[in-house]
Amino acid sequence: MRKKIEKSDAEWRSQLTPEQFHVTREKGTEAPFSGDYRVNDAQGIYHCVCCHAPLFENEHKFDAGCGWPSFDRPLGKSSVEEHADTSHGMVRTEVVCAHCDAHLGHVFEDGPAETTGLRYCINSLAINFHEGE
Repeated sequence: MRKKIEKSDAEWRSQLTPEQFHVTREKGTEAPFSGDYRVNDAQGIYHCVCCHAPLFENEHKFDAGCGWPSFDRPLGKSSVEEHADTSHGMVRTEVVCAHCDAHLGHVFEDGPAETTGLRYCINSLAINFHEGE
């Protein structure tokens, strides 16, 4: 297994905006409908804003109407990790970047039934789109 990317908070803060740091390193959430949640036809890959690892393919993005980017699957089994999250009085499954542990969002079992049935609800502040990949 690949070694995780580890940096101090000061190192992460120097490369991220305050909003990106809050979401990815402090497990924050951006306001719904505040980021890039729309589905577009461009081919490309979404990468982790912290370590630039490829995470999600635009082909698997869909409009869930929730105000955050939603995907029915990650790019590959080794792209993300999932952990139990019982914060805020809820039981959810947190999704983090497998390469640097950046908090990305959560996965729910209410996605498109015709594909995986999963909805990876991802903060747009945690990802960057690379068109054409």
